[in-house]
Amino acid sequence: MDGGAGPCSLELTVAGPDGKPVYAATIKVHIAYGFGGIRRLDLEAGTNTDGKVKFTGLPARVHRPPLEFHVSKDQFVGVATYDPAAECEAKSGITVATPKAQEGR
Repeated sequence: MDGGAGPCSLELTVAGPDGKPVYAATIKVHIAYGFGGIRRLDLEAGTNTDGKVKFTGLPARVHRPPLEFHVSKDQFVGVATYDPAAECEAKSGITVATPKAQEGR
């Protein structure tokens, strides 16, 4: 997924509670950047069979870092954070889990 807004990138690997890659998980991020955060960018992508997705073209400076990448797949959710000013080209892993509100059901 190319945001076309800068030189930075983030590669995410999504795993389930069992540690296996999660296919077709949806990852969403809202990015505010530029002077006073006036420019906005909303990106959404899905993971491949290896549970990976790469966001490229991210701005090097964002308004109110870090960015939050929200991951969801069926009843599982997770959040990954990323600050492009600290590490422009990053790789991160995230394990999704059942939300606390649903565990008691």
